[in-house]
Amino acid sequence: MSTANAVEPTDLTALQRPSGAFAMVAIDQREALRNMFAEHTDAPVPDATLTEFKVDAARALSPHASAMLVDRQFAWDQVVAQQVVADECGLIASADHFEAAHGELVGRVTIDRGVDPQAVRAQGAVALKLLVLYRPDGGSEERVSMVTEFVDLCRSDGLISIVEPVSRAPLGGGDWDWDAGVLAAAEELGSLGADLYKAEVPLHGDGPAAEVARRCELITATVASPWVVLSSGVREEVFPAAVETACRAGASGFLAGRAVWASCIGAPDVGHALRTAAVDRLRRLGDLVDTVVGR
Repeated sequence: MSTANAVEPTDLTALQRPSGAFAMVAIDQREALRNMFAEHTDAPVPDATLTEFKVDAARALSPHASAMLVDRQFAWDQVVAQQVVADECGLIASADHFEAAHGELVGRVTIDRGVDPQAVRAQGAVALKLLVLYRPDGGSEERVSMVTEFVDLCRSDGLISIVEPVSRAPLGGGDWDWDAGVLAAAEELGSLGADLYKAEVPLHGDGPAAEVARRCELITATVASPWVVLSSGVREEVFPAAVETACRAGASGFLAGRAVWASCIGAPDVGHALRTAAVDRLRRLGDLVDTVVGR
């Protein structure tokens, strides 16, 4: 972890397991989740289907997660009202507004002004999360400004700040290096004061373990806070090894959705699949990070 621009570290125990590792689950996917359901039906997928899945996932998985990440658009109010998140599980609110643009389902992201930090904190949130799209051909000033504003917003309202930069294609088109973007995003955004950095797994975890580890070590050296990996783009069967490699190279755990629950979608009984297969995957991942990261 870089010491550049270091400040007094924020207490992150509300998001951690007793070992000190992070084993957090994301259920804040929006239109991407609708598309996942649409792969298994010819009928339109209503909002209610997404909400039901998210509530069921929170109920099933939160007893085994150190934190749950929930979106305002489809699930926050319902998850809070139904009190489905286990008491020992931290609650994170997504504070990002997604817009389709540039031929991408999520092509533009801004701070969600509909999320009131004081209100969600009163409802039990301990952290906010912001997705940031990193593109190699511009937008640096806007990204830095947005992350800085987000960090200040969280700090002023007593909430942990989590930033999630993801590598995207240049708007100008042409060849580009996704992996270079993962590392460049960490360089640009990893020392702006966020309390926790959420990174894509280099090489999507599919390259030689030594090379994945080397790139993770670069993230560790660059980011001025603890960091965790996400699972988007990583095959479910590869994710545990990717988590282990990343953690041995300096990561502190994971904040993942798809690698935990995506294969439940399309099951004959989705709720049962969440309570069994997804719980089993999450418990194994939790044991893994306890072993590798644990104090």
